[in-house]
Amino acid sequence: MAKKSSKKTSKKSAKPRGGIAMTVTPSSMLAAVVGAAQLTRAELTKKIWAYIKRNGLQDTKNRRNINADDKLKAVFGGKGTVNMFEMTKLVNKHVK
Repeated sequence: MAKKSSKKTSKKSAKPRGGIAMTVTPSSMLAAVVGAAQLTRAELTKKIWAYIKRNGLQDTKNRRNINADDKLKAVFGGKGTVNMFEMTKLVNKHVK
């Protein structure tokens, strides 16, 4: 009598779970900052922070605040200054 294998073969699906691993497409306004290619939410966040640091947009006194330039103002709904937690909420409106 042949033994049945009790091991289950699990295949990971090609589709990421969601959240930070989910692939998103930036809107045209956000693409001006991070590029138009599809990327994960983690990559999107890294590119936004790289843009902020490269252009010196982080507030010097309160490091939680971002002082938007013209490109980021379009993403931030016209706001000149947002905190880093509000930034995430505003950026989420510009991804598909």
